[in-house]
Amino acid sequence: MTATLQRTGETRAPSTHGRQRLGRRLWGDRWLYFFLLPTAVLYGLYTLWPILASYWYSLLDWNGFDADKKFVGIANYREVFADPLFWNTLKITGLFMVITVPLRVGASLLIAVVLNHPRLPFVRLFRTAFFLPVVTTTAIVGVVMQFIFDPASGPVNLALMKADIASQGIDFLGSSSTALWTVMGVHTWKWLGVTMIYWLAALQTIPRELHEAARVDGANGWQVFRHVSLPMLTPFLVIITLLTVEQNLQIFDLMLTMTNGGPMYATEVIEIYIYRWAFTASVPRLGFASAAAVVFGLVMLVVAVVQYLGIRAARSSVGEQR
Repeated sequence: MTATLQRTGETRAPSTHGRQRLGRRLWGDRWLYFFLLPTAVLYGLYTLWPILASYWYSLLDWNGFDADKKFVGIANYREVFADPLFWNTLKITGLFMVITVPLRVGASLLIAVVLNHPRLPFVRLFRTAFFLPVVTTTAIVGVVMQFIFDPASGPVNLALMKADIASQGIDFLGSSSTALWTVMGVHTWKWLGVTMIYWLAALQTIPRELHEAARVDGANGWQVFRHVSLPMLTPFLVIITLLTVEQNLQIFDLMLTMTNGGPMYATEVIEIYIYRWAFTASVPRLGFASAAAVVFGLVMLVVAVVQYLGIRAARSSVGEQR
């Protein structure tokens, strides 16, 4: 009995001591938690709560304005999957990704390699020029591009007609055959600077001694890039590609301001599809739009998991190289 009481006392003593240490630690970091509190509250209100609310709204037949709400279960999900326009938006979003991600990653790598040359003059000026569109508000870029690609007086069409490439103005944003490709080009130009910075940071990790040793052995510029730089950039290629995929899924503001999903749904990506049903349809359906948003969120979750696995594999590869 005495031994049992002693063991119980020994068990409780560390537990009490642990709680006291935890209490002292929390009190010692009280200012840290105090300054984090506004961020935590705002994150909960504007990020966590909308996500949780979307799951609940997706089970309702509700227009988002009236007080009448009807629980319909998974009926909204069935309707979303039966809607041909939903699959059309997924196809357009997928096409946008397939074209713009390789284009953006490849073009930015070429620019970064050129701007990483130690004897290139005005290198800071060129880097600033390529990064400048990134800091410009996307909605403003979209509005300005409407004037630039205007079929009657836009500078692009005036230049094409002056060079005798086109006999009349081309409606780049008003034609279903050219609108999506035009937005792809503008989006790639807009965000090229971010990917270029990624590549410049990756290139800085390659020791210059390796390049100099390869040149001493008689390798030319292409051979140095092919056999020295490119193998060491492969782990970064995985990370940069996954980051670009995630960024290119968020094209709502540019697509909305340039085409608003038109003409005839030719540029309607999944984000505009959700926005249309939630706010701009003649009869808004917040429940239906929430169901589509939940499906899109699950797709993003899959992308995030793939991103995590890719980054972990890339880090392991970098560790093995070192």
